[in-house]
Amino acid sequence: QVQLVESGGGLVQAGGSLRPSCAASGRTFRSYAMGWFRQAPGKEREFLAAISRSGVNTYYADSVKGRFTISRDNSKNTVYLQMNSLKPEDTAVYYCAAYSGPEYSVYRGDYDYWGQGTQVTVSS
Repeated sequence: QVQLVESGGGLVQAGGSLRPSCAASGRTFRSYAMGWFRQAPGKEREFLAAISRSGVNTYYADSVKGRFTISRDNSKNTVYLQMNSLKPEDTAVYYCAAYSGPEYSVYRGDYDYWGQGTQVTVSS
């Protein structure tokens, strides 16, 4: 069992930055690839970024490539999402998730555990 708790969301102006983080409980954090997703009102949950267990390999959705960076610190059981050049359309609830399969996945159905989400609001 893995429990995930996101923090670090908030309100920011367009062009600004935020770095949500996701803290995992337990000693098995490094056994999971991690991903970040978001869900805006009335829309489906959308894949953003994923990182392998070691942190060596990362993968991004085209919508955030070049603006967002996923990273992890296995010594702190924490995964981060550095978000730069934020736009009003980035406004959503942001979720982290843990995946026990090989390497990483872009499909939300593959993920085993989810956090409760953190709200990010970008004003124009």
